[in-house]
Formats: sequence, structure tokens, C-alpha cells
Amino acid sequence: MDASPNMDDSVDKHEPLWLADGLEDAFLGLMMHFNVLEPLACYDYDKVIEIFMEDGMTEEDAIEHFEYNVIGAWVGERTPCYVRRMTLEEAIDYEEESYG
Repeated sequence: MDASPNMDDSVDKHEPLWLADGLEDAFLGLMMHFNVLEPLACYDYDKVIEIFMEDGMTEEDAIEHFEYNVIGAWVGERTPCYVRRMTLEEAIDYEEESYG
């Protein structure tokens, strides 16, 4: 797994679907949304953290690396998306705690 600090390096832009390099085991499916012409690759947030930890990162380092270097990277309109699986109540609580 290439834990590249630059998401631009870990996305294959030559494929019809932009995929995050080395995160195949975290792939969930495709995200479709109004006004988005082409589907986006979608990955499981927690599984990505597990993959980084399997590569030798601590949980704290894996989260920091993922949130800053992967989620924080914008490589164009086909940038993959990441999903945190949770119940509706957990999502509401998370949103209120994080965004008030």
C-alpha cells in the first residue's frame, strides 16, 4: 500500500473511474448524486484506517494521515469519497458535535 502524502499521486486518472491506490479492500461502490455527471468511487473510512494501520501506522497516525492527506486532497471532480458507517442517531450526534 502506497501511503503517499499526496492524494494526486495515489489516484489513477487514466482509468474511467478514479480509484485510490492500495485501498481496494475498502472499496464500497459508486456514489451518484444530482449534477454529478459521472459516478465517484466510494470507500469505507474505517477500513482505510485499518489498511494504514496494517502498513505500520498507529491508529492516531493513520487517522491524521488519512484526514489530512487523503480526505483533505482535491484532485478534481472525480475525487473519490469516503463513508463513515453509522446509525442515523450517530450521524445526527456527530454532525451536531462537529458542526454545531
